[in-house]
Amino acid sequence: MTTIFRKQLIELIDMTENLKNYFLFKGQASIIDCTSCMRSQPVSGERKLMQQVENIIEQKCLSILKKAHKFGASDLHMIPNEEEYIYFFKKNSQMFEAGKLPLNIGERIISFFKFLSSLDISEKRKPQSGSFQQIFNSHKFSFRVSTLPSIFGKESMVIRLQQHDNAKIIHSLSLFRDATEKIVELAHNRQGLILFVGPTGSGKSTTMYSLTKYCAENLNRHVISLEDPVENSQSHLLQIQVNERSGVTYSTGLKAILRHSPDVIMIGEIRDEATAKAAIQAALTGHLVVSTIHAKDGVGSLYRLLDLGVTTEELKQTITGIVTQRLVVASEGMESELSAVFEILSDELLEEAFHSMLSGKTFLIPYPFSLSYQIERGVREGVIEKG
Repeated sequence: MTTIFRKQLIELIDMTENLKNYFLFKGQASIIDCTSCMRSQPVSGERKLMQQVENIIEQKCLSILKKAHKFGASDLHMIPNEEEYIYFFKKNSQMFEAGKLPLNIGERIISFFKFLSSLDISEKRKPQSGSFQQIFNSHKFSFRVSTLPSIFGKESMVIRLQQHDNAKIIHSLSLFRDATEKIVELAHNRQGLILFVGPTGSGKSTTMYSLTKYCAENLNRHVISLEDPVENSQSHLLQIQVNERSGVTYSTGLKAILRHSPDVIMIGEIRDEATAKAAIQAALTGHLVVSTIHAKDGVGSLYRLLDLGVTTEELKQTITGIVTQRLVVASEGMESELSAVFEILSDELLEEAFHSMLSGKTFLIPYPFSLSYQIERGVREGVIEKG
């Protein structure tokens, strides 16, 4: 933030300190609502200042997003401390400091993003998540927003940046076509559960969207998703967003989806008992289900599902494949800066994993099928950077 901008905004805020909230006249009126309201009433000095504050905040928000996109960031993080907000751009799993903001300005910027995402602006004690869309340079982008209260009484926020309707061709995700061919083989099943496993930022959702794109466009399947929130709008599938305030839960949403005769059901993420139950129920009804789950590896995802109330018999009846993945930096000259490597449990390997789990033994995937081998292979062939 420039010194001129900082000074200008602080002066405006100080001069209107008696206004309790620069975004709200009452309830959850938006910045646009406030501006419209001011235009319809006699404009006082305070209202003019208030409108200037709102305009500057909106411009700053959009400016930060544009800079994050130009930088090539996957995420924008706004993190408070006792004195200020620091915002970071995340790229290739590394955090880069991009700027600092006074606490009061940071709070207003977060409120603006919350409004765009249809979140409760007044709620600062509970985590919230949502999404919104913006157009930059004639391209539509989807932004997934998540807030988290901190010990300083201020909210932190992370925004995931994704180009709208950007599902990639499945074979373009990895430098090794044999791996993506195996994933495509899993999609030819008419029923069962395919899980994509890995930590945050490992590309699970990207691969899942790409696979549903393949199902819709290459296999002519009818694909419906149930997401909370919808992470990235896609034209190849019908997307349903969970909204418990409107009565759309995972349970009611799944029941409604089944009436529309889907071939493939996508559950955005298995994160709790409700989502685990929805995924298993959908797979047991004779549909192909794809979803993501946070776990270290394939076997870890099985134990995670057990912790969420899924029985071992349900796991054996439903799971057809588990794809663990990581993103690696491709060598200079490759088409994409990042590439995915996959470790796939299916068929005999999946049976061995189940057997080891049920007998209390530790399952170790054979080295030629492991992530470590895929990375070593890429380095050896000169397509993945060493280290």
